[in-house]
Amino acid sequence: MDHPKRILIVEDDMHIADVLSLNLRDERYEVVHSADGAEGLRLLEQGGWDALILDLMLPGVDGLEICRRARAMTRYTPIIITSARSSEVHRILGLELGADDYLAKPFSVLELVARVKALLRRVDAVAKDSRHDAGRIEVSGIAMDPLAREAWVDGARIELTPREFDLLYHFARHPNKVFSRMDLLNAVWGYRHEGYEHTVNTHINRLRAKVEKDASDPKRILTVWGHGYKLATQAPEGEGAAP
Repeated sequence: MDHPKRILIVEDDMHIADVLSLNLRDERYEVVHSADGAEGLRLLEQGGWDALILDLMLPGVDGLEICRRARAMTRYTPIIITSARSSEVHRILGLELGADDYLAKPFSVLELVARVKALLRRVDAVAKDSRHDAGRIEVSGIAMDPLAREAWVDGARIELTPREFDLLYHFARHPNKVFSRMDLLNAVWGYRHEGYEHTVNTHINRLRAKVEKDASDPKRILTVWGHGYKLATQAPEGEGAAP
């Protein structure tokens, strides 16, 4: 019998934490809650978590520091940040530090639960693919190791957030195949929600900044106008720049 997935919630708003814990337990997850950043970090360091739901504004140690420390750990733990800090700067900073997803308060608890489920499904699928593929993928000057979750461009290692890695890995496994924004949301994010296509655009732009010599004139990750994006082994005429 499979053990239930273990989710750590680090959130100082007790109402949010209680409602979220109740809904996650209804989905048969094992949930542990901490209202303090320092205690949350201590629990995280004990290991064995399948996901971390993390507020940014915490007493003790703030959420960004916990996120930073989590990504320095050997075991990869999926992270969803929830915060009243809804500015673009804080969202990007959280993603840069390695968060997998970000929801600004106030949010729908049902949506957060759906994102947790989607994230766990995606992590399981990526782990299964990694075990199946075992070795590195090399295409268009990009090399990726799915087990170590490391990537190189033209022999130089690049730093990718978890979502950037998964997106590039998805492209690398299907070179020259065109994916719409909704295709990518489903395959990489694990959900298909209208209105979130801008998230794909943002990640495409961030990837281009890391894998292209000139992000304004991409040769690897191309826009196929009216259809979506693809990782090209060769860049045909008439395709390229970001939308």
